[in-house]
Amino acid sequence: MSTPSVSFKVLVIDDSNTIRRSAEIFLRQAGFEVLLSEDGFDALSKVNDTMPDMIFCDVLMPRLDGYQTVAIIKRSPRHAGIPVVMLSSKDGVFDKARGRMVGAEAYLTKPFTKDQLLHAVQAHRQATGLSTDTSQSGSTPS
Repeated sequence: MSTPSVSFKVLVIDDSNTIRRSAEIFLRQAGFEVLLSEDGFDALSKVNDTMPDMIFCDVLMPRLDGYQTVAIIKRSPRHAGIPVVMLSSKDGVFDKARGRMVGAEAYLTKPFTKDQLLHAVQAHRQATGLSTDTSQSGSTPS
């Protein structure tokens, strides 16, 4: 199993164990470090403690929904630059607009495929100038 030369941490926030596990498997197979949270409150603690490089956040969760969670993360100057992709089974224009309003960079409709998930990570790694090829051990980020 090849791993990126520089660890890239991805936090997956979803109350569904199936979604968390699927995302974890897909991302780990691609060589990424994966952190998991089952709700917004747990996620806020993990974001503060671990500073992930990217976040996937479910919209509909108990206690603190995804929109509230992302809004809190994006209000923090320390965490505002972390790219966030909203995850939801709803794919309406208003749902996507609300995600953008709270600071999410993208929106991924569930159920997602491995390719869709990895494409979202690659798009944000390219935007930040990080290498997307996890098979080259000698590559260095900009």
